[in-house]
Amino acid sequence: MNFSSKLLEEAVNAFASLPGIGKKTALRLVLHLVTREVETVDQFGDAIVKMRREIKSCKVCHNLSDEELCNICRDQRRDQQVICVVESIRDVMAIEDTGQYRGMYHVLGGVISPLEGVGPGELTIDSLEQRLASGEVKEVVMAISPTIEGETTIFYISKRLKDLDLKISTIARGVSFGGELEYADELTLGRSIVARVPYQRQE
Repeated sequence: MNFSSKLLEEAVNAFASLPGIGKKTALRLVLHLVTREVETVDQFGDAIVKMRREIKSCKVCHNLSDEELCNICRDQRRDQQVICVVESIRDVMAIEDTGQYRGMYHVLGGVISPLEGVGPGELTIDSLEQRLASGEVKEVVMAISPTIEGETTIFYISKRLKDLDLKISTIARGVSFGGELEYADELTLGRSIVARVPYQRQE
């Protein structure tokens, strides 16, 4: 790809470094921005810089937030006795979009994957245990993608929680094995949350 401008090339390379964006898409985005008013592009750039500098991780559930606690953790209308354990922030968004769940969340930040160097210590499992120590939570819903890594993570967490007096359930298998939760359609995901089933751990 030949560029008449070094600045243009650098901007295209910056966009192309984002996941899912190739050079052609990056070029189209950059050429669009070049035709906009400078003030509009300034607002675009400022929004990204401000987001990166000021966004926080919720100190309770590890969701993204503008403050110490996210909107979900601050919402007293939600069921405080149920925690839905998910792999990523995108999964929180996917479940919220279904409108079928009104409990709390806990974002693990990934799943156990030895091949990728991700062990239990890299996830937020310790803080989940701390949240459950008070005994106020009555159910933990494992809403983790039904992959081999996801099943391994569910098994490991269930073993860690086996001595606690709470119900451990998993989402119903309307979501196919090997599928990613965030890509499930809202109706299927919503039904899977509502029709969750007790988790049977195989020793």
